[in-house]
Amino acid sequence: MVDYRIDRHSGVATYVQIVQQTKLALRLGLLAPGDKLPTAREVVEATAVNPNTVLKAYRELEREGLVEARRGLGTFVQRSLGTTPADSPLPAELEAWVSRARAAGLEREDVAALFTSVLETYYPAGPPGAGPAPGPPAAPGPTPAHRTEPPKTSQGDPS
Repeated sequence: MVDYRIDRHSGVATYVQIVQQTKLALRLGLLAPGDKLPTAREVVEATAVNPNTVLKAYRELEREGLVEARRGLGTFVQRSLGTTPADSPLPAELEAWVSRARAAGLEREDVAALFTSVLETYYPAGPPGAGPAPGPPAAPGPTPAHRTEPPKTSQGDPS
């Protein structure tokens, strides 16, 4: 079941937040094909949003082929967005990385900036449906901020 959290100060339309949170649940495997979404009434009671807003979000999800409304029964998930196998080590590895970043004193915004930077390197923004980049870029040498030894200079270097 999805537990929607509406941020009224985000500047993002409420129905878009519901769509985004549903898609996130689909990607993370929290919702699977056949699962029933909360009724509009349940979402309204939990979030105090207008029922038409919930219905607009559900219509958008239906338009995208993610859910199907069945009259008198509810709205059901048609397909998932997740591609990571349930037994994948990736979520645990990412959690460990975030834990190390926090222990190193990085703030949430720092972690988000680092992650976004790496994400954009491997998945550059492109037209919808373009998919991931064909492969990682060639590994560059260490950047000045990451050098493990001082740079060599021509002074005193016999070669």
